[in-house]
Amino acid sequence: MVGYCPICGKPVYFGEKKRSLGRDYHPLCLKCQNCKRQLTPGQHAEHEEKPYCSNCYMKKFGPRGALEKTRSLHKLFMQCRNTIFT
Repeated sequence: MVGYCPICGKPVYFGEKKRSLGRDYHPLCLKCQNCKRQLTPGQHAEHEEKPYCSNCYMKKFGPRGALEKTRSLHKLFMQCRNTIFT
């Protein structure tokens, strides 16, 4: 049975597939969505069904990354609030 690569959408044949996190990838498609570094099956993180290397995942979605997003949302909210009520 032929699976389809979640990155490019093309068929992935048995002899070429890299299986990771329950999906079949082409070897060249299994790369970090941020830094584009080649990844090895099972040695990466995933966010919204896209693979990321551990470093990029922590920077973008780890505790500090989430805190930075919260701060920027708070800052944006305060700017909007000040614009509306002043």
